[in-house]
Amino acid sequence: MGQKVNPTGFRIGITEDWRSRWFAPKAAYAEFLIEDQKIRKYVDAKLNRQPPYAAVAKVEIERTRNEVKVLLHTARPGLVIGPKGAEVDKLKEELEDLIDRKINLNTIEIKVPDGNAKLIAESISEQLKKRAGFRRVMKMRAEAAMACGAMGIKIMCKGRLGGSEMARRETQIRGSIPLHTLQAHIDYGVATCRTTYGAIGIKVWLYRGRYGEEAVLDDSHVRSRGRERRGKRG
Repeated sequence: MGQKVNPTGFRIGITEDWRSRWFAPKAAYAEFLIEDQKIRKYVDAKLNRQPPYAAVAKVEIERTRNEVKVLLHTARPGLVIGPKGAEVDKLKEELEDLIDRKINLNTIEIKVPDGNAKLIAESISEQLKKRAGFRRVMKMRAEAAMACGAMGIKIMCKGRLGGSEMARRETQIRGSIPLHTLQAHIDYGVATCRTTYGAIGIKVWLYRGRYGEEAVLDDSHVRSRGRERRGKRG
């Protein structure tokens, strides 16, 4: 009891589906695995680490005999697709050159970014790079996730927080996080914030409810509240 384990890996094959879905003979397995890793690394570097910052949270890969199907889960599909599909065609060509296979690229929109653990972690990372106060940022993201309908959230930041000499750990918890329950749908995301004084690791656990009984996430009221605040300032 009490040993730490990746919540997604813990549930894969039981309640969670695999991120790569294909079958390969023993001789081709290693090659396909390396290709999958190259695709994920390239997509992350191209769309998440440089403009247009398309907020790609998950890359799923399926293979048939003739082509590789890549599914991009993103909060900003317009930035991935580009005007008249120009950007997505360019990305498709680059991936085909990378692994030398025919690629079918599809985008799936994440309608509630505040309800996705990976996007929450990346958002905290971006704000810490801009030297925002870490406690305030963590509290804001946790409250935004709960306002969207999440049943629980835990955010952990580790490293030289606030530029202090000694590294430490800070945690924010809202609601319940039943990590030992296999039937609990826990979304897990990790991000690394590389600051001038060192790397800060960010982990987010988001509890959506039991599988089949997940809470419906909706951020429309959060957005409207943000608009009201901006209107008052103006």
